[in-house]
Amino acid sequence: MSRLRLFAALLLTGSLAACSVLPKSQVLSIYRLPASSLPSHDASADWALRVNKPYSSQLLDSTRIAVLPPGDQISAYQGVRWSDRAPLLLRDRLIDAFLDDGRLKAVSSDESRLQADLELDGDLRAFHSEYQNGRPTVRILFEARLVQSGSLRILASRRFEVSQAATDTSVPAVVHAFGLAGDKLSDKLLTWTLEQGQAAQRP
Repeated sequence: MSRLRLFAALLLTGSLAACSVLPKSQVLSIYRLPASSLPSHDASADWALRVNKPYSSQLLDSTRIAVLPPGDQISAYQGVRWSDRAPLLLRDRLIDAFLDDGRLKAVSSDESRLQADLELDGDLRAFHSEYQNGRPTVRILFEARLVQSGSLRILASRRFEVSQAATDTSVPAVVHAFGLAGDKLSDKLLTWTLEQGQAAQRP
């Protein structure tokens, strides 16, 4: 056998051996944040709102679905991911809530940077499930700030915290609980933002 053929045979053998020992790529299940539409109203607020992506820790600024099992260890559900990073999921959920409601003149995100009168800003402190009495419960904690565009003056601030127990320990049940918790938070934030925004626009 020539040296060239021998080298080719050894290379092929090495490639086949490498293929046999490499781990198979993990198949991920991708989940959207479920959402229910809010009741619609006629437009009544003559001001525009920009919803900004919340600030968050590096742990939450991820597509991983965070979970706190018993103890102090922070983990994530294996083999599953959110369709986007958690702060973006929450921002888009809030925008959908304001659009569904319909009372604001205009709603945009910080990505478009369209002109707005007020901005909804804040810190996402919790967006995870945690075990309580052996049952997963979703917890979302958002420190909201309503800010005057241009001057960036804080007009109002409030802490919003919601929780929702999952029906069982399966990932689909936990994702469904995230959706219900997101609905609760959206409803509370929408009411507060409209009240504070209307007060800020009065002469």
